[in-house]
Amino acid sequence: MKGRRARRAVLFFRAGGTSWAVRQAGTLRRLPGIGYTGVDRQGGPDVADEHKAAEVDAGGAAPPEATKRRRSLTRELWDWTKAIAIAVVLSVLVRTYVFAPTIVDGESMMTTLETHERVIVNKLIYRFEAPKRGDIIVFHATPDKDFIKRIVGLPGDRLEVRRDVLYVNGRPVDEPYLAENKALWKKELEEAHLPPDLPFTEDFTVDRVPPGTVFVLGDNRRNSTDSRVLGPVPLSRIVGRAEFVFWPLDRFRWLHP
Repeated sequence: MKGRRARRAVLFFRAGGTSWAVRQAGTLRRLPGIGYTGVDRQGGPDVADEHKAAEVDAGGAAPPEATKRRRSLTRELWDWTKAIAIAVVLSVLVRTYVFAPTIVDGESMMTTLETHERVIVNKLIYRFEAPKRGDIIVFHATPDKDFIKRIVGLPGDRLEVRRDVLYVNGRPVDEPYLAENKALWKKELEEAHLPPDLPFTEDFTVDRVPPGTVFVLGDNRRNSTDSRVLGPVPLSRIVGRAEFVFWPLDRFRWLHP
């Protein structure tokens, strides 16, 4: 009887600075000034119980491994969600206010731009500098249609095309971007047995480009709906300047020096 009681005696040890006592039945109660105590239910100290007891803090049992994994997965999913949301917001902001892809539709800018090519439009540039002659721009031609053309006249300019030469304020302007088109036009005239002096650009005159507008032409002057038909383009309707062709990849090129 005494031996049994001795085996059920309370064994004391200290863990984590918290005072506990294990009674004969194996239950726990806190004792002031005494360390952690543990016995097995058979009357002897159990090493596994001691290790388990050491893992217990004042707040209760440590979370199981499955709970830790769930928490880790939740944190990882939340991090990915935040990263994707930030990327989407940045993409929308960049596309809306800075750069935007545009598909060339039609032949009015051949051979500078081919139909179905894709270009990047710089929407921000004209907030910092004024449009220049020679810039290739995208603008709202109608409420639901954008055009891409080249600026040939600025506010206040007097424009004239005479015998296939562009004059701005009385001075002839070199247009090297038309060289290939003019060569193709001459070849077409020869094949069609037409007079070789038919101009690539029909003669026209603009007395003065109105303030707050630009005058645009397509590089394919024989097949372009531009300011000769639409009139000068208000600056407020300019989307931006076409910077480079990015698709197809084998045709990548910059459009401005």
